[in-house]
Amino acid sequence: PRVSADRVVRVIVGHRPYRPSGFVVRREVDGPRTLIHNYGHGGGGITLAWGSSALAVREARGLPPGRAAVAGGGIMGLTTARLLQDAGWQVTIYTRDMLRHTTSNVGGGQWAPTSVFEEDAATPGFLAQFRAAARISHHAYQNLGPGYGVRFIENYYLGAEPLEAPWYLRELPELFTSVAELPAGSHPFPVPWVRRVVSMIVEPAIFLRRVRDDFLRAGGRFEIRDFASRDELLAVTEPVIFNCTGLGARALFDDTELEPAKGQLVFLPPDPVVDFITVGGGTGVSYMFPRSGEIVLGGSFQRG
Repeated sequence: PRVSADRVVRVIVGHRPYRPSGFVVRREVDGPRTLIHNYGHGGGGITLAWGSSALAVREARGLPPGRAAVAGGGIMGLTTARLLQDAGWQVTIYTRDMLRHTTSNVGGGQWAPTSVFEEDAATPGFLAQFRAAARISHHAYQNLGPGYGVRFIENYYLGAEPLEAPWYLRELPELFTSVAELPAGSHPFPVPWVRRVVSMIVEPAIFLRRVRDDFLRAGGRFEIRDFASRDELLAVTEPVIFNCTGLGARALFDDTELEPAKGQLVFLPPDPVVDFITVGGGTGVSYMFPRSGEIVLGGSFQRG
């Protein structure tokens, strides 16, 4: 790959909504309003979107389908809205920013639920929720295919010595295929240890716009609104409200555990030789993802 500073075409930064104990999917009742939370997915927002949103929509069981508000126009808000429409709801997405300005639009897109929680902070109840969300989401993405920017791709994890398999690979092995440890001399990488895994990659620019278009074709609508408080959000006319505000939930719902985790992406022109993902091989967990129109370099996760 031709990777050098003089080939950089763009550098961007996004802030993931991270909670050490994991994301929130929960229902509460506030007077005449039913409020369902779906936020705090850290580095796994794209990966877990369909599954976490399915769990959130499930929280509305027992309620007759009618009008629903979704607060937040990123990937979690879009997937929640689409699943609500499929269940017979009439949906309005209230969002401060349209897609091109959301953190979801600058996600890496590898299908791997990374940086979602800390193992010593997660409860057994959350881990069960996490496994369910991952399995549902994986199945949903497989049903979409290249037209939604989804495809399978080889991943190569690189290191100076054997590394412990990540939690998701240990706990959800059925979601990954072609897992193998490659001995020195059997691969082209300048490191002594390589693990190969085949997983999916999701191109945000393609996926988000396809889901947005599906939402609009199904009768959904957007309203630009920046809620300054919980009371403002609860003042919308819809009786059922889904909170998919990501980092915004810290101020709106006083979730002091929620914190920003900054990620920086560097973009290079596409290179036909790069038809694989690499993770590691240098400092930290830096990665290289190929997309249809660019190569993405990233991997930083700066909490706070």
